[in-house]
Amino acid sequence: MADERHRESPSGPAETGPDGRWAAAPPRLRELLALAGDLAHDAGQVHVEGRRHALRTETKSSPTDIVSQIDKAAERLIVDRLARLRPDDALLAEEGSLSRGTSGVRWVIDPLDGTTNYIYGYPAFAVSIGVEIEGRPTIGVVCDSSAGRTYRAIAGCGAACDDQPLQARRETDLSQALVATGFSYDAAQRVRQGATAAHVLGRVRDIRRAGSAALDLCHVAAGHLDAYWELDLSPWDYAAGAVIAREAGAEVVFAAAAHGRGPAVVAAHPTLMPAFLDLLREAGALA
Repeated sequence: MADERHRESPSGPAETGPDGRWAAAPPRLRELLALAGDLAHDAGQVHVEGRRHALRTETKSSPTDIVSQIDKAAERLIVDRLARLRPDDALLAEEGSLSRGTSGVRWVIDPLDGTTNYIYGYPAFAVSIGVEIEGRPTIGVVCDSSAGRTYRAIAGCGAACDDQPLQARRETDLSQALVATGFSYDAAQRVRQGATAAHVLGRVRDIRRAGSAALDLCHVAAGHLDAYWELDLSPWDYAAGAVIAREAGAEVVFAAAAHGRGPAVVAAHPTLMPAFLDLLREAGALA
């Protein structure tokens, strides 16, 4: 079990990372990273096993906002284990788990980011676990259970996908940028966001929409995308991915949204960010 592995030995790939990058981090952070990695891996196994059985779904904020028993089972696994191993920590999770904690550490959890993809079998879904220390985003782990890979980062120590260091792609020409976005569950908001995307589409290389904010941020970190923006996100959507993208050399901006719930989350290499923000304001996404 993940909790037993963590107690016995916090060393190994999750601690040392490629080229020993995690070795530069304080032991406390290495231990938190190792635990987050174990939890994300085991929750990802819940995803894999769940695909072998019939899914039961319910709706939440709108008819297109779906939750399955797998979302809940993966969250329960993470939350129960944290209650045993880290009972003084705070946590915030998408499916309702919440505790205030007293340690200064908060876990921000999306047990299944990309639920619609998961239900349809579309290969873009993940477990996202971010760790904040005294309010500062410090650790990010995203287990891409649809592809069997894991992204990790510790603030100040870089980012990796499995054993490979991550580096955001340095693009300066907006017309050559491959960008990604996502859409709200609210129908009226989707219409506005669609108009923004149409405007952006004429100014960039192309647009992708994968359906997982956590993975979009990781793809910016890995250089698979040049930029990403999305409105109407919640903290669990971006808590881990933002740390990973920043540690790979991308800039992540939380900007005032022109409509819907804020903030808008924008990620790009610093060489591209000013032009990208200008385009998003011109397109009506940002205030």
